[in-house]
Amino acid sequence: MRTVGIDLAAQPAKTGVATVEWESGRARVTQLDIGATDQMVLDAIASAAKTGIDCPLGWPRDFIAFITQHQNGHVTLSPGDAGAWRRRLSYRVTDLHVRTLLPGVTGLSVSTDRIGVTAMRSAALLAQLAGAGAPVDRAGSGAVVEVYPAATLLRWGFRSKGYKGTANAEARGRLIDELLMQAPWLDLRDVEGLCRSSDDALDAVIAALAARAAAMGLTEPIPAELQGAAEVEGWMAIPQRGTTLADLV
Repeated sequence: MRTVGIDLAAQPAKTGVATVEWESGRARVTQLDIGATDQMVLDAIASAAKTGIDCPLGWPRDFIAFITQHQNGHVTLSPGDAGAWRRRLSYRVTDLHVRTLLPGVTGLSVSTDRIGVTAMRSAALLAQLAGAGAPVDRAGSGAVVEVYPAATLLRWGFRSKGYKGTANAEARGRLIDELLMQAPWLDLRDVEGLCRSSDDALDAVIAALAARAAAMGLTEPIPAELQGAAEVEGWMAIPQRGTTLADLV
């Protein structure tokens, strides 16, 4: 099996793409690129059995309804706590669900944060994939699945904060050391240096590992009552409680 991980950014310069080849008992990162264009991303997805994308695949339904109503006139506000309805506009169902699974993990708001610009690129990429005939399901059953490296790392027992940026290269190096210690079957070969120097590269590799978990059915199931929201807003595939990196091989 081949999986791909994409650490998507609004511009190619910060976009990382990792390709992992899986064989019995081992896995090897065969390609790792930073500065991936749309075409590079699309080509990588087309080559893989499953691709994990670190980016929201949709917006909150309540937010879309809110701005549509505002576009057509004036919004109707519900009585009660203003913070509650603003929270529903700011965060998707999957964002709030992940918080219940992993207290302390707070993802960015796709409707109020700069990640929304990246989500626009993601939406355009999904449209091109669908136009080319690829099965695209924002809930994750198709060619791509939404992943969240920080939550993935935390669920597998690793540190999930403090490894981003040039200033945290040492912490990122320790994280990679721990990763390789727990997964001696993971062959980084010539890309290890790039992972140590770039958190975009490392997150792309983590996204490819998360894609493998999703392909194997080792991620938390979508609650039946949230399936409809997941299909519209996107759904983050988080490794199941009790699973480890070793389960991937």
